[in-house]
Amino acid sequence: MNHSTKILQDWNANKGNLKGQLVMVCFRFAHLIRRHKTLTILCFWFLIFYRVFIEWILGIELHWTTQIGKSFFLTHGQGTVVNGGTVIGEFCTLRHCTTIGNKKLKSGEFSASPVLGNYVDIGAGACIIGGITIGDNVTIGAGAIVTKDVPSNCIVVGNPGRIINKTEP
Repeated sequence: MNHSTKILQDWNANKGNLKGQLVMVCFRFAHLIRRHKTLTILCFWFLIFYRVFIEWILGIELHWTTQIGKSFFLTHGQGTVVNGGTVIGEFCTLRHCTTIGNKKLKSGEFSASPVLGNYVDIGAGACIIGGITIGDNVTIGAGAIVTKDVPSNCIVVGNPGRIINKTEP
C-alpha cells in the first residue's frame, strides 16, 4: 500500500478532527522521507519542522520510525508518546496522554517496543510498555498499565492491566 493511500485513509479516519488529520499527514510524509536516503537529504527541513511543530508545539511524540497501519485515528493526542520501535496495526485508535514504549531491563538494556494488532482501541492515559504483543480487537481502558501480552478479543483495564472480558470476534 502506498503512502498516498494511507494518507487518504488516515484523513478519513480522523474526519472532523483537524489536529489528527494534520499530525497523520505530517507523520506519513516524515516516515516516507526517512525511508529514502535521498529524500532525507533533500527534505531535512521537513523533519526539523516535524520535530518542532508536532512534538514541541502540539505535544505529540509520534516518532517517524513507528510503523502504523492504515486508518489510524488519533483523538486529541496531547501528551502522547509512542516509541519509534512500536508497530501499530490497522484501524487503531489512540487517545491523549497515552504512552507506548520500551522499558529499561535489569541488564541496563532496553526491551523491544509493543506490537499492536488491528482494531486496537486505547483509552486516555493508558501505558503500554515493553516488548509485548496486543492482539486484534482489543480495548484498553483509560489509565490501564499493560506490561504483559494481551490475546485478541479482550477488554483490559486497571493497574496492572487485567482482562475483564473476552469478546466474540
